[in-house]
Amino acid sequence: MKTVTFGEIMLRLSPEGHRRFVQAQRFDAVYGGGEANAAFLLAQLGADSVFVSKLPRHELGQAAVDHLRSVGVDTSHIIRGGDRIGIYFLEQGAGLRPSEVIYDRAGSAFALSAAEEYDWRRIFAGADLFHISGITPALGGELERASLEAVRTAKEMGLTVSCDVNYRAKLWDSERAGRAMSGLLRYADICIIGRGQERELFGITPKPQSDSDYEAYRPAAEELVKRFGLRLAAITLRTTVSSDRNRFAALVYDGHEHHITKEYDTETVDRIGGGDSFAAGLIYALGEGMDTAAAAEFAAAASALKLTVSGDSAYASVGEISSLAFGSGSSRVQR
Repeated sequence: MKTVTFGEIMLRLSPEGHRRFVQAQRFDAVYGGGEANAAFLLAQLGADSVFVSKLPRHELGQAAVDHLRSVGVDTSHIIRGGDRIGIYFLEQGAGLRPSEVIYDRAGSAFALSAAEEYDWRRIFAGADLFHISGITPALGGELERASLEAVRTAKEMGLTVSCDVNYRAKLWDSERAGRAMSGLLRYADICIIGRGQERELFGITPKPQSDSDYEAYRPAAEELVKRFGLRLAAITLRTTVSSDRNRFAALVYDGHEHHITKEYDTETVDRIGGGDSFAAGLIYALGEGMDTAAAAEFAAAASALKLTVSGDSAYASVGEISSLAFGSGSSRVQR
């Protein structure tokens, strides 16, 4: 299956270990971003993975391209130009102290790109699925229009459209996000949304009795499918116990049956990228013909594994994810 993703890949800078920004003397550098992280994992799983973006021609832009190429992502549709690569700073939390993100992405090559720079009919030739997240239209400029043109063209050309709502309050307010994402989701087949975002953006209000009351999200998934004409809705159900520990499950509804995955209680090495890995796992599993329940379990396991890997991008194989999803999931040394 050939999957096309569209978004910004950024330079991520983090103080060493769990140092705070005000303590930092040096920063660790990696590359990543929502759709780029999904493309990265899809390529590792053996899918034909294409990433579309815009990056400057200088060495930092090339380093981001090389990161994607290292696992086989097709970067031939990345436009080269502009002056800046987007940057974000991440302070890794610990215990009761949450992680903190500072964006420095305004004026990046991607943020300033024009909708006309993306020839979607050429990009989508031979593709099966298009994946986008709400981060891309949130960046302003012409990217909201480019995103809408992309999902509309993908639908016209018969591609499956996957949309991860991925709401970021530091990028846009919930009112604007709700309008824009409603427009995109009307062309989507698959919607992935984090717990709480269905209420913030779309006014859908589940009434859980506790953080573990996953059954309460069944009506929310049904409403999403009905409202936007979706084939499938997935709600990721993450509980942050502390910066070092997360509980994760997901509810997936395909218009006929609901499936709630098993819950993972995970010691967290790096919180970033868990949702992107869920999206990649779900896309891959559905493309391989897994039924809804199996695809949901594979996606949840992919997300849980990412939390144990440092950096934005997941490093995992089909075998590792399948073992966790469908096997013993033992964390003993594999000898």
